[in-house]
Amino acid sequence: MAEPISAKQFHEEEGTGGWHVLYGGAQTVFRTPSFAAGVEFIRRIALVTQAVGREPDIDLRPEAVVVRTASTLRGRLDTADVELVRHVSAIAAELGLVPDPSQLHTIQIAIAEAEGVSTRDFWVAALGYQSLGGLVVDPLRRGPRMWFDEIAAPGRGRTHIDIALPNDRAEERVAAVIEAGGRLADDSHAPDWWTLASPDNHGVDIAAWGDVDHGT
Repeated sequence: MAEPISAKQFHEEEGTGGWHVLYGGAQTVFRTPSFAAGVEFIRRIALVTQAVGREPDIDLRPEAVVVRTASTLRGRLDTADVELVRHVSAIAAELGLVPDPSQLHTIQIAIAEAEGVSTRDFWVAALGYQSLGGLVVDPLRRGPRMWFDEIAAPGRGRTHIDIALPNDRAEERVAAVIEAGGRLADDSHAPDWWTLASPDNHGVDIAAWGDVDHGT
């Protein structure tokens, strides 16, 4: 039976190199020389999923295949994910494919709400999503997840975008945002996350916390 594991435990397992724990589970990008090569890669992955007991989410593009291990909506990790990653990485090696985390990120949207106000049903209806715990999620895990942040100030709701990145790439992305005209609004939670603002005060969090251990 699969046992829950933390991000730190996942990274300590053999055969998980090149994978990162972002929103939705462990994932990576494999560059492929052609669409047909990507299809063959996916075909071979499908052959091992029954033995592992875990079917990943896979996004096929002509130039790359993105694999995410946790196909549950919450994306929590367990030992079955580790076994699946090992199989996928072994298949990739046989085909001459290597992980390319430089292209890896996951986006989440935070909806700010005044105290006592709930817009959850509005977003579920508007997007065709479903409610899951504290999140609103796409049932097929295509679009970004949404979560709700209560704020003290009344009036018009405000949103910000969370961008989850591999832990070793987050500071580089923060620097790029500042170079592009962004402002560092809060780094008190770094290196877990940084809050930045655009020149007109749209908020973005660059988040690395998912790819490090928080004891969960």
